[in-house]
Amino acid sequence: MVGAPSRERVVSIHLVGGGWPMEDDGAVYRPFFEELAAHAEAAGKIEGARLAIVLVRDGDGPERFAELVTAFEHLGKIDAVAVLAPEGTPIEPASFAEVDGIVVWGGLTPAYRASLEPSFGELRRLVASGVPYLGFSAGAAIAAEKAVVGGWKIDTVEIGAEEAAEDLEQLTVAPGIGLIDLAVDVHAAQWGSVSRLIAATEAGVVDGGVAIDEHTALVIGEGPLQVLGRGSVWKITPDSGSVRVSTAGAS
Repeated sequence: MVGAPSRERVVSIHLVGGGWPMEDDGAVYRPFFEELAAHAEAAGKIEGARLAIVLVRDGDGPERFAELVTAFEHLGKIDAVAVLAPEGTPIEPASFAEVDGIVVWGGLTPAYRASLEPSFGELRRLVASGVPYLGFSAGAAIAAEKAVVGGWKIDTVEIGAEEAAEDLEQLTVAPGIGLIDLAVDVHAAQWGSVSRLIAATEAGVVDGGVAIDEHTALVIGEGPLQVLGRGSVWKITPDSGSVRVSTAGAS
């Protein structure tokens, strides 16, 4: 079941490796918004799909929310719900009442994981019921059962760039939402995070995973895995004591 959602029911999970503002006429996001609209239509909603947009950020949450709403309105009719939290503030499950889709955006990955932890069970329930999920950058990383939340060393060995370490020194893997059974790293080519996921796999901290480039999405649904956008998805697989790396581009 490698690469599939970790629950019994196969659902749509869209993982974007970063990269903003939107490019290529929103090609990376359009399948998510098609599913969002279909979910709202099935629920009989005519005022627009109820879309929860999660931002865990200090200072610029409202401004970034407005920016995202403006961009997303070009992709579909939405009733946007602001789920905003400063870093260190928990997000309660009630924030996601009656939503047709969930977007978890980017910022400091450990902060997103900590704030959303009280809602992990509710997010799993919603996605299992058919609510599509889009994780961007941090939102993609924490979708995994074992979330790679940062770090640039294992003990004293450097495994990546300090600038991409999410304010953490040691490689840190923590329980994520649990939507998929692969670890996820993001900004793969741009931040060099492929090496971090390779090291995490070699060390046995995770059982392999995917690193996703910016302006690129991995879509996990009912059919084969899809890659959208201009970049690559790097797949890291343990292989008899070593690690195998392969890449996939847009279908």
